[in-house]
Amino acid sequence: MEKFSILILDDEESQLISLKSYLSKREYRIFTAANGEDGYKIAEENMIDIVLTDYNMPGWDGAAVLHKIKELNPQIDVVVMTAYGTIESAVGLMKAGAYDYLIKPIDLDDLENTLNKIKERKYLIKENEMLKEQLQDKFRFEGIVTQSRVMHDVLSMAGRVASSKATVMLRGESGTGKELIAKAIHFASGRKDKPFVTVNVAALSENLLESELFGHEKGAFTGAINQRIGRIEEADGGTLFIDEVGDMPMPMQVKLLRTIQFGEFQRLGSNQTGYSDVRIIAATHRNIEEMINDGEFREDLFYRLNVVSINLPSLKQRKEDIPILIDHFIKKYSSQMDKEIMGIDRDALDHLMKHNFPGNVRELENIVERAVVLTRFNKITKSDISQFTNVNENEAQLDPYNLDDSYEVKMKLFESAMINEALNRTKGNKSAAARMLGITERHLRSRLERL
Repeated sequence: MEKFSILILDDEESQLISLKSYLSKREYRIFTAANGEDGYKIAEENMIDIVLTDYNMPGWDGAAVLHKIKELNPQIDVVVMTAYGTIESAVGLMKAGAYDYLIKPIDLDDLENTLNKIKERKYLIKENEMLKEQLQDKFRFEGIVTQSRVMHDVLSMAGRVASSKATVMLRGESGTGKELIAKAIHFASGRKDKPFVTVNVAALSENLLESELFGHEKGAFTGAINQRIGRIEEADGGTLFIDEVGDMPMPMQVKLLRTIQFGEFQRLGSNQTGYSDVRIIAATHRNIEEMINDGEFREDLFYRLNVVSINLPSLKQRKEDIPILIDHFIKKYSSQMDKEIMGIDRDALDHLMKHNFPGNVRELENIVERAVVLTRFNKITKSDISQFTNVNENEAQLDPYNLDDSYEVKMKLFESAMINEALNRTKGNKSAAARMLGITERHLRSRLERL
């Protein structure tokens, strides 16, 4: 096994020297700092397993250290060192997530026992990982990997709504898995043997969207050489998943509302009314309430779609899922690429645990897929995710509080990031991307040329 890394925080130099000397002889990698702020910087830059922190220190006290470390990486165990007078506070920190507390002066046997318990627990977690995944398969929707409480709440609500006919609105940032939840609801419902049909509003122009949703008759418009049934008709008896519904133009909103209310639709170029028994699940990353106030989204349609609302957390709100998601993606892509990748080393995992993942689970999956392709070893290492480091650099350049770069550089980076995101969401469709950004297609093309 690799050496465990311990970070010791104490403003008493003699205590730091004594503990470092004792623990270094027991095959631990030791880091020390005289205050919480310096210790946090060490934890940011190094793989740390355990933090031993004094309770009373200048600057951050033990409570602040616990909060900051757990926010940085929930897998780091924190042990608080305290004098007799502050035992009550230390017990309070255990309730807040600290592993244990030790009374000063530190009894070295007690310290050794505490560290051994932490190591044993970490070993057991690793050894039982596969068994846990097998057990979780019985209690989770297919394809959704999680052990976090917030995601279990999402799955619980999805499971309860699945058996109903209610329309569902899935809300959350891009890359949080809204389509996965929509599929889970469909396949857990009585409609599971009928079609699950998807349409992405942001990827289509207004004319194409109408044809895509409602279908068209032969000759309805230039290029309509054959009759085509729409997604609503195709999903009859099943579920229609409308992704990025917040980008739907007003005329389409009126027609969709009628379909939800009465099950009716008309193909483009036809006066005949068709009927479809379809359940609607919609998804958006946008603030629909603000759009209603701005006159960009119909309030009556919102209430029809929002019978049940499920908010999906970002990956930074469920960091405890990162390790099992990484294992899941490693198995998935090593199997696809016929490579024997056994996992990820602790340094690389620690590096990923500290990232905020603006692209959420989709970003993590891309990083792991790339690492599986590039690695020359049987484990993913920190060097295999070098492109991930570049993401951090871009984040620093986009950070408004980081003034190392000029105003012009930051504005160009921000504009490029916005345009790239819009193009990614619309799969390169410039017309749809311009509409999403609220500018003309000509303006978009002009900006692309300049950037």
